[in-house]
Amino acid sequence: MATFVLIHGAGDVGWYWHLVAAELRARGHEVVAPDLPCDDDTAGLPEYADAVAAAVGDRRDLVVVAQSAGGFTAPLVCDRVPVGLLVLVAPLIPAPGEAPADYWAHTRYGEEAGDSFDDEIALFYQDVPPALAAEALSRGRRQSEARMAEPSPLTAWPDVPTRVLLCRDDRLLPLGYVRRVARERLGVVPDEIDGGHTPALSRPRELAGRLVAYAAAAGF
Repeated sequence: MATFVLIHGAGDVGWYWHLVAAELRARGHEVVAPDLPCDDDTAGLPEYADAVAAAVGDRRDLVVVAQSAGGFTAPLVCDRVPVGLLVLVAPLIPAPGEAPADYWAHTRYGEEAGDSFDDEIALFYQDVPPALAAEALSRGRRQSEARMAEPSPLTAWPDVPTRVLLCRDDRLLPLGYVRRVARERLGVVPDEIDGGHTPALSRPRELAGRLVAYAAAAGF
């Protein structure tokens, strides 16, 4: 069985994964879903990766799963703990040395961005049950921008099998955009799942099933 290491996105908490975590544990897997220090102005990507590595401890058979901006932290974690599989869900996919603040310009996001939404629920949680979406908003934290202009310490993509899973109804990261970035940066053709930007809340059972299938294909 695998240990799934679940990394949340910007301004969020490990609770984001709680429904997926329950599904994975019910199937016999171990789960680690730490809170990143995203509201700490003194913390940057190295500290985010350190927080994940500390939560992992000496566990092995690791499948690291990152959602959205967690994609900046995930490859750094692979340099700190022995990861067997990396899965990026509705992700940002960083280039070596890239600062998070530069991501949107570097990936030409403006050329493919969809409609704008002023409401966070409409943008991130359009297919999440209303009470659950409201709880997600209440649990969210301020995302510090203090160190987002710092280049990532990533020097090369880790030598770890990597899967990309995009969401067909994602209003933040349109399909064509994620497909192109995954192809250009990783040479990977993404898999697809129905739903918006937060499938761990809208489709936890389906997402857990995908993660378990990926792990099984990787030998876990």
